[in-house]
Amino acid sequence: MKKNNSLIMRRKAWNQVFLALSVAAAAFGILWLALILYELLSKGLGGLNMKVFTEITPAGNDEGGLANAIVGTLEITSLAVVLGTPVGLLAGTYLAEYGRHSWLANLIRFVNDILLSTPSILVGLFIWQIVVYNVPDSPIERTCVAILGPYCFLGHFSGIAGSFALAMIVIPVVVRTTENMLLLVPNGLREAAAALGAPRSNVIVTVTWRAARAGIVTGGLLAIARISGETAPLMFTVLGQNNWATDMTHEVAALPLIIYNFANSPYDSQHALAWAGALLITATVLTLSVVARLMQPKRS
Repeated sequence: MKKNNSLIMRRKAWNQVFLALSVAAAAFGILWLALILYELLSKGLGGLNMKVFTEITPAGNDEGGLANAIVGTLEITSLAVVLGTPVGLLAGTYLAEYGRHSWLANLIRFVNDILLSTPSILVGLFIWQIVVYNVPDSPIERTCVAILGPYCFLGHFSGIAGSFALAMIVIPVVVRTTENMLLLVPNGLREAAAALGAPRSNVIVTVTWRAARAGIVTGGLLAIARISGETAPLMFTVLGQNNWATDMTHEVAALPLIIYNFANSPYDSQHALAWAGALLITATVLTLSVVARLMQPKRS
């Protein structure tokens, strides 16, 4: 009896030790997050004003804003989501509904896991190689010019190239989330729809997708949050500029690039704009993350 009591007391003591270590580790992480947010708020709020949203980025020590960079970021991000989300949705659907245990599904999951952990700078370098860098007068470039004319985006920096790079980051996030959400849908729903004679494609579209809709949308939001602050891929593909430009077939301004350039600037006014831009991106990412968290389905 005494031996059992001693064992129980020892287990309780170890439990308290590891609980304290877990709380300390969580508090350590939260502390750094709080310090980062404090730094952003203390320096970013001072640079926020109406000019940030109405004027373009300045040259030198002149006053200006981030309007062109905000619009350019919205364009690049929106196109990336439009390009990457359908691919990720269909791939995740195949993994959950069709392949599941096949060798091809296992291969796709393996490749998807690699893409999830691939440094974004490598993605930007890859898109730079196949879209931006182009052999002069190559067959691919001649075909693009013949079809699209002045709207051909091959062979030079462009907003479309940046969207391609960000779309490659969106795809694995959506694939993983879509598969996980579809696997949470009870098989009874699929069986009930199949018993009514519905084709498998209709079952997926009208039953499983609808049941997992909140989770799939959550994956899209997480993907947007993931690419909102990416800088390295845009350095290789978009290049950026300080003028007002909305033509995605050429260089456009982007908020992460402006933050990077202005942070290295010797002018205080550009430092203030860099902090304001960083605060805007952080607020956007935090908002999307909170919304995605709230939209996640509850597990029973």
